[in-house]
Amino acid sequence: MRIKRVICTGLLLVVLPMLSGCWYLVAGGAGAYGGYKMKEKGYTLRNPVAKEQSSTQPSK
Repeated sequence: MRIKRVICTGLLLVVLPMLSGCWYLVAGGAGAYGGYKMKEKGYTLRNPVAKEQSSTQPSK
């Protein structure tokens, strides 16, 4: 039983550092998807984030 626990702990210590880079890819993909969906709804990347106004509305 003790050997099984040591092996599982060792595998965890080996695999965990390998997965750390994947979190950056997941976060980047989620941000890109969110930006794409916002662009579909008419938002642009400005400071602050604002919705594009259509050409029929008078500008302020």
